[in-house]
Amino acid sequence: MSSIRPLFVVAGVGNGSGTGAASARLFGKLGYRVALISRGPAHLNKLANEINQNDGERSRSRITLQTLSVLHSPLSGPTSPHPPLPSALRCSTPGTASGKPFLEITDEEIRESLDTHVVAAFAFSKEVLLELTKNSLEPADEGGKGGSRKKGTLIFTGATASLRGNTLTSAFAAGKFGIRALSQSLAKEFWKQNIHVAHSIIDGSILTDRSRGLRDNTEWETNTDVRLDPDSIAKSYLHLVEQDNSAWTWEIDLRPAHEKW
Repeated sequence: MSSIRPLFVVAGVGNGSGTGAASARLFGKLGYRVALISRGPAHLNKLANEINQNDGERSRSRITLQTLSVLHSPLSGPTSPHPPLPSALRCSTPGTASGKPFLEITDEEIRESLDTHVVAAFAFSKEVLLELTKNSLEPADEGGKGGSRKKGTLIFTGATASLRGNTLTSAFAAGKFGIRALSQSLAKEFWKQNIHVAHSIIDGSILTDRSRGLRDNTEWETNTDVRLDPDSIAKSYLHLVEQDNSAWTWEIDLRPAHEKW
C-alpha cells in the first residue's frame, strides 16, 4: 500500500453528534486522513482534535455559502505530497424553513434551503470530482477495499423528503429533491469514468444531541428499533466505499426496524 494515506472529506459535521462526524471518526480510525468542512468553528475544532488524538490525521476548514471556493484547500490535504482522494461525504441540515406551512415561508428561507442543499452540493461536488478525475485507478489495497477499477467515491446524504414531499416540508423537500437529482445525474456521468457516486435515503430520526433534546425521552434513545444510530450509518457508508466496480450501489435507504414506511 502507498505510504500516502487516502483522504476522506466530510462536508457537514454539525455539532459532532451526527452522521458526518460519525463517518469522520470511523474513517479516521481506519487510517484515512480526514478533512472536515463546516460553517462553524467550535464543534469543528473539537471533532478535529478528537480524530487527531485517535491517530487520524485531519484537516479542517470553515466555509460559508458565499465562499465555497475555499473547498479546494482541504481537498489538497494539510501536507505534501498530495494524498489520493478516494472518498467524500456531503451532509446537510434541515434549515429554518423545515416544518413551516407553505404560506409562512419567506423568500429568504427558501433561498437558504436551496443554498444549503443544492448550491452547496454543486460546489462541493465540482471540487471533489475535479480531484477524483485526476486519480489513477486505485490498487485493491488502497481507498478501503474499493477494488482495482475505482478512482474514488462521492456520497450524498438524503432523507425521506428526497423521495416525497409532505405537508410542512415544501422548502426542505425542494432542496432534498435537488440533491437526489444531482447525485443521480453525476452517477450516470462519472460512473463511466470509474468514479462511484452514491446517494443514501435516511428514513427516520437519527440519535443526535438535537434529537435527544427535542424528544427528551430515554426510552426512545435506548430503543434501537425506533431510531437510527450515526455510527451504524457510517458503517453503511464504509460499505459503499469498499464496493468494487462489478457491483456498485447508487442509492441505499436506511431506517430503523420499526420505522413505518
